[in-house]
Amino acid sequence: MASTNIHHAHENSAANDYGRAFAIGIALNVGFVLVEWISGVYAQSLALIADASHNLGDVLSLLLAWGAAHLATRKPSARFTYGLRSSTILAALTNAMLLLVVSGGIAWEAWLRLSNPQAVNSLVVIAVAIVGIVINTSTALLFRAGRHSDMNIRGAYLHMAIDALVSVGVVAAGIGMRLTGWAWLDIVTSLIIVVVIFAGTWGLLRDALSLALHAVPKGVDINALREFLQSRPGVCEVHDLHVWGMSTTETALTAHLVMPDGHPGDDYLAELAHSIEHDFSIHHATLQIETGAASKPCALAPDHVV
Repeated sequence: MASTNIHHAHENSAANDYGRAFAIGIALNVGFVLVEWISGVYAQSLALIADASHNLGDVLSLLLAWGAAHLATRKPSARFTYGLRSSTILAALTNAMLLLVVSGGIAWEAWLRLSNPQAVNSLVVIAVAIVGIVINTSTALLFRAGRHSDMNIRGAYLHMAIDALVSVGVVAAGIGMRLTGWAWLDIVTSLIIVVVIFAGTWGLLRDALSLALHAVPKGVDINALREFLQSRPGVCEVHDLHVWGMSTTETALTAHLVMPDGHPGDDYLAELAHSIEHDFSIHHATLQIETGAASKPCALAPDHVV
């Protein structure tokens, strides 16, 4: 048996390209959280307090994502042989769970206030929410370009974009309360915020949990990949095929290729690894060559064995 590993190094885009975006986004949102929380208490607006709590969660999410992006650049060690790339997956999962916890707290407070709506200073609500629209939209735009290539960047973008939409809703509620005097609009807006948070977070939670459980990353067709490998010259069988996310941006593959004529040479494997990366966006491929000798069958050949 022969085993060949071909790894194409990729710098972590979040750490290298979005450090300034994270710093700016965190600074803007820390300041806004303080202003919004104080204003919410002063105006007795649950909607503002709810949005401030949501924004605080986003600040923590940005810090987690930024920290994970830097950890992902750490070189492999004797203990962590893949480095700390998977910290980006844990950060994305933590971010999603954090948002769900925050939304649960907001929903509970709104439920408690339903029986006793309080008078709200609608002018303060409108003014602060307008500032929120500007800050959250500006921050979201910092991450817009990278939202399709990195789950952590996508998480940061979603957090900020959702916040901007929530602020629009808070402005609308403030105007409604100003025109009608209906204090319960503040509570209803808080519950709508909870629904928006949940809807925007569910997809991120699902994808992050899948990566944490080593599921095949979205965008990789495992059946097409198997067919591709089996169609290579000299390959008569493929088994022990595994594909998983090393991080939110990098995918790894291991597979056993049965080639009766023996090892095809390094050039063959280098070209095959290049094709795997180009066609399936898999950057780290480890391929083991076997001749399929009946006297020494591979113990990992059955699909149910890992």
